[in-house]
Amino acid sequence: MTTNPAASENSGDEKINWFAELRGLGIMLIAVLAFHSLVAKPFYIPSTSMMPSLWVGDRLVVSKYPYGWSWASASFHLLPRGEWRVFPDTPEYGDIVIPVHPTRDEDYIKRVVALPGDTIEVREGRIILNGTPVRREQIPDVRIPFEPNLLCDGRPCLTNFEPYQKTGPDGQDYFEVEAYRETLPNGATYLIIDHRQQLLDNFGPYTVPEGRVFVMGDNRDESADSRAPAEARGLGGGIPLENIGGRAEFITFSLDGSTTWNPGTWFGSFRPDRAWTTLRPPLAEGYETEE
Repeated sequence: MTTNPAASENSGDEKINWFAELRGLGIMLIAVLAFHSLVAKPFYIPSTSMMPSLWVGDRLVVSKYPYGWSWASASFHLLPRGEWRVFPDTPEYGDIVIPVHPTRDEDYIKRVVALPGDTIEVREGRIILNGTPVRREQIPDVRIPFEPNLLCDGRPCLTNFEPYQKTGPDGQDYFEVEAYRETLPNGATYLIIDHRQQLLDNFGPYTVPEGRVFVMGDNRDESADSRAPAEARGLGGGIPLENIGGRAEFITFSLDGSTTWNPGTWFGSFRPDRAWTTLRPPLAEGYETEE
């Protein structure tokens, strides 16, 4: 009886080259980290500070390259803080950016409302930029869904809107909140919520130092931003450009908070009208796009 040598050689268990396997995993991990740090990364909205533009549960794509790269670009804040930037650029009015807190490795998301050299004041909630009030027009109240399953730091997110809760003819509850359209000097226009008087309604005047920008949340009464000191969870004035980790580009998908481990809840919690929404502010009528 003869045997097939080739079959005999292949019949045993082949040895796994663990070094090659680990090397492949390491290369893949480095590639993912490089993409997240240099090109784009996902971002989750955990708070109401940017409503009505961004809702809790929105998932975004943040691009890393528009303002160059710095220590803040690195995923998970793996690099030490520093003042360096590679291929630096400055945000434009109206950009939604990802600043890192001055002392904590915590990402925020806010809108740029003043650039280096600008003098900004806030009086009774209105922005005054270089001595001129920023254009602001009241619009019909914005409607926000009543979603009690949404949690922020373990608490219901929308408790501050409770005075505005209403019930529609279909029996569904929602909030109707006072809102405005704000337009910055370059024509970037977007909606804001300003529904009550509070301490941060008055700020400045403050001149933004070179190499910094001033940012605010679109939900003006529920945002710890450049108006608030760092000790109060704010951003403590102008944000150094090297502390900005990227620019928000668009919403990929959004969930209303009712999602659980049960796959049957996944599609029911999906907000279809928010998917693939751009986050670049449009230009108001009468303004032209720069070539």
